[in-house]
Amino acid sequence: MSDNTETPPDRLCVDPASPYYDADVLARNVGVRFKGEDKTNVEEYCVSEGWVRLSVGSSRDRRGNPLTIKLQGPVEPYFREG
Repeated sequence: MSDNTETPPDRLCVDPASPYYDADVLARNVGVRFKGEDKTNVEEYCVSEGWVRLSVGSSRDRRGNPLTIKLQGPVEPYFREG
C-alpha cells in the first residue's frame, strides 16, 4: 500500500490495529490541515469523505484508547519538510 508519491493517502490512521494504518507513511511525518488550520491531535482522517477524528485531551476509554471526536469539513494532508 505504501509508495513514494508526494501526496499522502486518502485515508490514514495512527492506530496499529486499524486497516488504514501505514507505518511507512507515518514515518514521513504527515501533517493535516483541517478547515485551513493545522491540527496536531489527528488520530484518523479521510479526504474523500471529508472528516477527521481528533483526540480529546488526554482522556482514555475503558480499553485504553484515546477518546475522539469526528468532525466534518475539508481535509488537506501533506508531508512536512524535514
